[in-house]
Amino acid sequence: MKRLALLAHDKFPDHDQAKTALGLIRYGDHDVRAVIDRSNAGRRVPDVLPEGPDAPIVARMDEVDAKVDALAIGVANVGGRLDEDWRPDICEALRRGCTVMAGLHDFLQDDEEFAALAAAHDATLWDVRKPPDDLPVSRGIAGDIDATVVLTVGTDCAVGKKTAALELTEAARARGHDAAFVPTGQTGIMIAGWGTPVDAVPSDFTAGAVEQMILEKGDEHDWLFVEGQGTIVHPGYSGVACGILHGAMPDALVLCHTAGRTHIHGFDSFTLPPLRDYVHLHEDLARPVKSTRVAAGALNTQAVEDKSAARTAIEQYAAALDRPAADPVRFGTEPILDALTSTP
Repeated sequence: MKRLALLAHDKFPDHDQAKTALGLIRYGDHDVRAVIDRSNAGRRVPDVLPEGPDAPIVARMDEVDAKVDALAIGVANVGGRLDEDWRPDICEALRRGCTVMAGLHDFLQDDEEFAALAAAHDATLWDVRKPPDDLPVSRGIAGDIDATVVLTVGTDCAVGKKTAALELTEAARARGHDAAFVPTGQTGIMIAGWGTPVDAVPSDFTAGAVEQMILEKGDEHDWLFVEGQGTIVHPGYSGVACGILHGAMPDALVLCHTAGRTHIHGFDSFTLPPLRDYVHLHEDLARPVKSTRVAAGALNTQAVEDKSAARTAIEQYAAALDRPAADPVRFGTEPILDALTSTP
């Protein structure tokens, strides 16, 4: 278990831009010792994130507890680019001999200054978004495994697909099922300690990368909960969503949505299709490779403060899908898991 500092300047605790930091706090097997965020420096994590650890928020890496042995870039920005404002903190971590974990498309290992410091101080640079070199083309055989495969899909980006998969994994284990989480994105990989960053894989190998993970874990567990990415209707990220859907060959889908979301996040000229259409779109797109069905919905009601209103939103979402639905974080996963375990 790493003693971890999270770098999230000016973004903490934003649930979109600091989702890597929040994911590691909520689900990671790490001892979070500090958050580095100049805009909240001097406060403690629970002051801005009530469910967070009682750790300080500091302005710079050189203010972090000397016992910290890892720094994680906790910001998930558009395009996954290195912000030069982070450089002094990363350099300080490397001088200390810390492992630095980053889910960027700009690889830290390719930066001459970072590489030199890592070599000089016996530090490790872990570029989580760097895919392996030997990825295969899909053979269409993920459906041959004995495990039940559940894929979380979405109406948009940043609607809670990773969160739903993690919550369902834990809930299935609590019911006595042998379940595993299959991570496909940088935050999930940091949490689980393994996985392939599917959005960094050349398109010819996207389905094969997912299939490879399914085959790796399929004989070890009875249930696999696969983290989805993007959405099949996204103008920029539809390719990765389709690749995961075909590569995983899932037995069931859980459709994730954020209450109140009406347009593609960051692409405001694109209106979301009617919710019911997502059911048909996903099932129709999957069918030529393997028939599957949307078994349930997961609704993120975080922006709905009133609990009664949140429950009403879930009821409306379930009615729109004609499927059971729940907010797995706020109210638990039981309706979703019941639907999955009863799905033929």
